[in-house]
Amino acid sequence: MSEFKTIQWNKNYVTLLDQTQLPGQEVYLKIDSVAAMAEAIEKLRIRGAPAIGIAAAYGLVIGAKKIRSRQQTDFIQELNQMAEFLAATRPTAINLRWAIQRVNQKALDNDGLPVKEIIILLEDEAIAIHNEDIRMCQKIAKFGAALFSQKPVTILTHCNAGILATGGQGTALGIIYELKNKGIDVRVYADETRPILQGTRLTAWELNKAGIPITLICDNMASIVMGQKKIDGVIVGADRITGNGDVANKIGTFTVALAAREFNIPFYLAAPYSTFDFSLKSGNQIPIEDRSPEEITHIG
Repeated sequence: MSEFKTIQWNKNYVTLLDQTQLPGQEVYLKIDSVAAMAEAIEKLRIRGAPAIGIAAAYGLVIGAKKIRSRQQTDFIQELNQMAEFLAATRPTAINLRWAIQRVNQKALDNDGLPVKEIIILLEDEAIAIHNEDIRMCQKIAKFGAALFSQKPVTILTHCNAGILATGGQGTALGIIYELKNKGIDVRVYADETRPILQGTRLTAWELNKAGIPITLICDNMASIVMGQKKIDGVIVGADRITGNGDVANKIGTFTVALAAREFNIPFYLAAPYSTFDFSLKSGNQIPIEDRSPEEITHIG
């Protein structure tokens, strides 16, 4: 598996791999404020539903350590404000709000303790969220790899659901790493993923570093390679899964799913439990993020 860290906790700050700079250069950012973390999430310097949840959890801890008041009421009020500020950065991915609420709830449940002790509990909770994601990625990889018995195996994926998108080895790409680790000849077709090319810039970069053969294709070629019987299965990640099984993911995933159904190719979603939102009955209720038109109208 590739040797790089997407997100690292350093007690008072977070180190993030700036994904907007890939694949040209590997630039690491020191994030030491709530505002800087919100900007990094909003501008996709860190992205991927599980990864932004972890990042936001750490961001809330950073903010908590900088609250000057040591009165519980004032501390909790400021913490709530920072939590809402971070949660507003990417509304579609439920992992973000899930992680923030989990850290924030730790403070609410222990509001009788001194603020210094509450901050320790918040940090422990953020670290626990990170470690849980590492373990979930490992289990997803194990269960997902068991779905493929043929050798060799060729997988199509859309967007990026790998190390760059999680706290561990990835969800969709984690399965691919596991297949390789088991000695299976695994090959990947990656959609470029419009409009900001996460497949081109991130998935291709990540899998190349891992030594996994990858063919990059235009988004509108996916149905062609499926029709040519070059694909054994499709694996993608998810931003939110509702109670009835509806899924929100990177734009273009629906088209890939329709093509897979047409050509009778297995289509799998790989996601941790933090991606499930049982408070929503269907995908129609998922808030869809409206991003800047410049991501379409401008290049580079």
